[in-house]
Amino acid sequence: MKRTGGKRLRFVVLAACGILAASFLLGLVHPFGDPGPYRAEGRAALLQDSTASPAVRQVLAQKCGDCHSLTTQAPVYAHLAPASWLVERDIMVGRRAMNLSNWDHYSVDQQDTFKAKIATETRKGDMPPAQYLLIHWSARLSPGEIAAIGQWAKGGAASTGNPQASPQAAGQAGDAARGKIVFEKRCTGCHALNRDRDGPHLAGVYGRAAGTAAGFDYSAQLKATHIVWSDVTLNRWLTDPQAMVPGADMDFYVRKPNERSDVIAFLKQQSGQQSGK
Repeated sequence: MKRTGGKRLRFVVLAACGILAASFLLGLVHPFGDPGPYRAEGRAALLQDSTASPAVRQVLAQKCGDCHSLTTQAPVYAHLAPASWLVERDIMVGRRAMNLSNWDHYSVDQQDTFKAKIATETRKGDMPPAQYLLIHWSARLSPGEIAAIGQWAKGGAASTGNPQASPQAAGQAGDAARGKIVFEKRCTGCHALNRDRDGPHLAGVYGRAAGTAAGFDYSAQLKATHIVWSDVTLNRWLTDPQAMVPGADMDFYVRKPNERSDVIAFLKQQSGQQSGK
């Protein structure tokens, strides 16, 4: 009996070692792309030359850096298939979406778009994702950290104190051709004209009641406003959406009044209306 038990134990140990070895060898295969060597060093330098405060930089580095930078800190299971494949998939997708290690190489427009998306997704609880938090409890964001990220995203936005003082609200028509350029540079990270993306499609938005485009899941806060999009309301919205509708699912700002005016003229044109009417 003792010999039989010893053989079974050896068999179990050998089988476990075989499975572990096979898992390690399969982990050398990268079906979703090779993220390269894992290294957590260098995180302190992320966004060093950005407008982010040291506290915000630390939050982004520690809680977003594993998937959204080149400073991934990999757990043991990240070297063993099939768990390694899932980890690598998340890293590759995350880096393609936004790579904090390349922050200084993004244009100002791209940085503004990323800041707005970070603020929106952290405020809504979409980031860090739920499956990541199941294992990385320390990556949870506190309300204070979420608020700090929101303030960083808002930094430099134009004042909302007197929207009537903007060129658009004062009756000065924007330029739709320039607005198209601004739209393509600043807005297409979340919006398209004829299909929904992270935000609703914007063809026909001028003159439309807020939160009514069919098929898009708007925030309850926006749907409850019954706002109709006009020169004045679009100007206020693009100046500071959270000030206009607290809790709405948008944190993006068009800082310059003339650019807001031009974007509004472009959206008006796309809605089949003429500037100045």
